[in-house]
Amino acid sequence: MAAGYVLTPELAQEIACDIGRITGFNVLITDREAVVIGCGDTDRLGTVHEASYEVLRDRRPATHTAEQARRMRGVLSGMSLPITVGAEAVGTVCLTGDPDEVRRFGLVVQRQTEILLEEAALLRSRLLHERAVDDCVRDIALYDPEVVDAETVEARMAELGADPRLPRTAVVLDVRAGGVSRMSLLRTVREVFGSAQDVTGELAAGRYAVLHASTGGPARLVERCSALVERLGERHGAEARAGIGEPGRGVAGLHDSYRDAALALRAGPRLEPDGRVFAVADLRVPQLVASAVRQERARYAAAVLSGLREREDWPVLRETLIAWAEGGFQLVRTAERLAVHRNTLLYRLTKIEELSGREVREPRTAMAMYLACLADAL
Repeated sequence: MAAGYVLTPELAQEIACDIGRITGFNVLITDREAVVIGCGDTDRLGTVHEASYEVLRDRRPATHTAEQARRMRGVLSGMSLPITVGAEAVGTVCLTGDPDEVRRFGLVVQRQTEILLEEAALLRSRLLHERAVDDCVRDIALYDPEVVDAETVEARMAELGADPRLPRTAVVLDVRAGGVSRMSLLRTVREVFGSAQDVTGELAAGRYAVLHASTGGPARLVERCSALVERLGERHGAEARAGIGEPGRGVAGLHDSYRDAALALRAGPRLEPDGRVFAVADLRVPQLVASAVRQERARYAAAVLSGLREREDWPVLRETLIAWAEGGFQLVRTAERLAVHRNTLLYRLTKIEELSGREVREPRTAMAMYLACLADAL
């Protein structure tokens, strides 16, 4: 059979029922052995349609009157036509009824059957391609040089049309969109990441990854991810977030980029709950803190933040300490970052000093408290 064209019983039954509803005739479809695999009359499934032997052999339509049909096994009056792919007959489609009446519809039904078969083959090919892309993306996300050879993964990328030598940046998407199909979401993602060298696949339900052929710089990529998150919300009502890694080259480099993007997506919302796009380049210090053993992080945070973490307003105080360090210990920049008045910031800093007994306006102490706040948040 021509590559990709598979006339399965499930497909044949679907086509027979669809065309039967449209034309009003009983439609029968056989395989290349003249065995009925699709029919509106399910009692005929699995029987032999003897008139199809000649049609399959000659690849030409044939009509059969009621008298002729009685002399053949499993045949009623009507018309039988070959289903051809290229020069090959892969089955027949048969219309039951008066030969003079069904002849007027025969060629239309034949062509419609072939079109449906072609569409099914195209869909099957597309689904196989999508599955291969998903597998490739997962191979990179889960890459272990002790288990998988990098050259094997690079060969798969090349088969998909992606040059494995190009530097790429991993973008990991967390998309919550109830009732929206996977293909619909992927179509939207590929509108934004539409380069022929961008590789986009599904990691798990609601989790997608883009291996973006790096162009335009980090700021441009953040803008693109922000536009994608907004479009997913507008078009699908989806709540989406994106994590961005650093550029990487080769399978090992892409795996590191993926891990960075996944870390950004995991740590970013904890430090910035209202954020939607998180670049690992902005989270290197939290990444370093997160790499410490959990118990040690907890001990460090408890020791440095004594007198603060037990308070109901601790989330506000923690936000203030983080902004104070990331604002360069400057009152104006920190107040702008927090969207509060300078006097409000001074009040908070004084309160923190009184409660903790630490000089928060001394840079070394402030940095220690900053790292402890990150450990607490993570």
